[in-house]
Amino acid sequence: MSDLTTLSQLSPFELKDELIKLAKSKSERVMLNAGRGNPNFLATLPRKAFFQLGLFATAESELTFSYMHAGIGGMPRIAGIEDRFERFLSEYKHSEGIDFLRKAHSYVRDQLGLSASDFLHEMVEGILGVNYPEPPRALKVSEIIIKQYLLREMAGGKVSADDVDVFPVEGGTAAMTYIFDSLKINGLIKKGDKVAIGMPVFTPYIEIPQLETYGLQEVCINADPEQNWQYPDHELDKLRDPDVKVFFCINPSNPPSVKLSDKGLTKIADIVKNDRQDLIILTDDVYGTFADNFRSLFAVCPFNTLLVYSYSKYFGATGWRLGATALHKDNVLDKALLAMPDDIRNSLYKRYSSITTDVEHLSFINRMVADSRTVALNHTAGLSTPQQVQMVFFSLLGLMDEDDTYKKALKGVIRRRKATLYDALGIPASENEDSVDYYSLLDLGDIAQKLYGEDFSDWLLKKFQPNELLFRIADETGIVLLPGHGFGTEQPSGRVSLANLNEFEYAKIGHMLRALADRLYDEWRINNSQ
Repeated sequence: MSDLTTLSQLSPFELKDELIKLAKSKSERVMLNAGRGNPNFLATLPRKAFFQLGLFATAESELTFSYMHAGIGGMPRIAGIEDRFERFLSEYKHSEGIDFLRKAHSYVRDQLGLSASDFLHEMVEGILGVNYPEPPRALKVSEIIIKQYLLREMAGGKVSADDVDVFPVEGGTAAMTYIFDSLKINGLIKKGDKVAIGMPVFTPYIEIPQLETYGLQEVCINADPEQNWQYPDHELDKLRDPDVKVFFCINPSNPPSVKLSDKGLTKIADIVKNDRQDLIILTDDVYGTFADNFRSLFAVCPFNTLLVYSYSKYFGATGWRLGATALHKDNVLDKALLAMPDDIRNSLYKRYSSITTDVEHLSFINRMVADSRTVALNHTAGLSTPQQVQMVFFSLLGLMDEDDTYKKALKGVIRRRKATLYDALGIPASENEDSVDYYSLLDLGDIAQKLYGEDFSDWLLKKFQPNELLFRIADETGIVLLPGHGFGTEQPSGRVSLANLNEFEYAKIGHMLRALADRLYDEWRINNSQ
């Protein structure tokens, strides 16, 4: 194993590989990777519907070339598609996923007021993947459904879908990449600019601004563990600095897994309204669907906020690579583009003139679409159509589940896991109405203090470097935790995911961590008695 000084320079997601090697080094035990954020649960109904639709779509394709017997299909026809779909639903009514398709068809027609035949035709062509995405930013009916879902979950349905544009992308990571690139390309950020980052935070938000490509100065907005991981007023006041161009945050946070309180939301909104009407806000709300009564900055500061949402965690779909960016049509980014100096505007005209005659009014979100394909390939931009279809089905699950049955079940799963972990560890779990519990941040000093007092805690933190404790945990127990320091925490800690293991395994983790703490306490007690 490399020395800790060298390893401390690694991202926590790279450091985990070293921890895994150590945790696997003893063949007689099972490694428990509790640092991994990938959930071990997933939404099955929209997947069953997806595969059933695939069978219907394939049959629709074969109708066009029905005179052939070579496994060749043609482009599906819209004429009569609803009648054929109803016959398909009736014929296979006892097959799993069919009921979801029936309800989805009805919901789109009767609740959203959309053309059922247009919906079916788009879904059938989409799942077959027979055309480039058209329009490139989002399929027409799909965008409406995705917007309705996002606004229900992120804004409580209090924002009009007509006022918002959506760009479906290949997961939250693609959204981050496209946003940073387009901000830079369009002169909205430049080297040396200040960006505020809500800390702790998903590590790439720390690492991306530091890259030579961007060269941004980071201003940390530090959440306070003593205030249930909310941002104190004096930290949020840093946003008043006019040199801060962008504020990045994850809400609910990663890894503390706490949503912004109403007080914090109001404070940020007041700063924007009174002092920073030009502030760009990027909020990553991937964990918002696990929260109670969630409100996004996208709803609180609509003019200033660009929303990133990923379907990966809530629907167990990390491998699908499904995410979306959303932006209000009236927004700070488009206003800033119109106010650019002539030299930058001329440069941008040259960049985008091949795709529009009105570059000046080309919106930022549509520039993102073009930039994602280096502009010249704009006509082939957009998320693959089968991915958009699965995203639509996930969205419809959320929209049609009026009693939040799925949401309540997932919340119950992760909160039982948290209770099990802390019961086995022998300390009370924190009670916080804003906690989401997808992750739990184990403050190593705080745990030591609660178990054996302040003197033992002080000794432990002086004796071991933060990462050294994580390596000892991996070596002696086979448990892998991600280092909190890599996410920007100011105290030694380890991130444990409550989403990726089974309940009995969290009990094992709690018992083994407690046993290690007992051994360290005995070591401290022996040293003190000598």
